Amino acid sequence: MRSIFPGLLGLLLVLGAPRPSYSQQPDQPWTAAATKDQYFTGTVMAVDDASLTVNRTVLGKNSSTKTFTLTAETMFEGGKPQIRSQVTVRYVTTDEGDRAVRVIVRRSPK
Repeated sequence: MRSIFPGLLGLLLVLGAPRPSYSQQPDQPWTAAATKDQYFTGTVMAVDDASLTVNRTVLGKNSSTKTFTLTAETMFEGGKPQIRSQVTVRYVTTDEGDRAVRVIVRRSPK
C-alpha cells in the first residue's frame, strides 16, 4: 500500500497539470520588405532639400527612376549630390514613400 500511494499521487499530478494551449490561427507573416534597407544606384536627375530623384539605366533593359524623400536623419557621404552625380541610395519603403537613409556620392559630375 505504501508503494502504490506515491505512484498514484505522481500520476494524478502529471495528468492534472495544465497543458499549453496553441492558437488555431497561424501567425501573420512579417513584412520584412517594408522595413528592410534597400539600395538603388544611378544618376541624379533632380535634387532639392526635400527630395532626390535618381535614374538607373541597365544595358538591354528599361531605365527606372525613383524619387526619395530626404529628412533630417538622411546621411550624406561624399558631400551633397548634384545633378548628374553617380550615387547609391540606401532607403526604406514606408507608407509615405521611399525614404533615403544614406546617400553615397560615387562620382561628381564633370
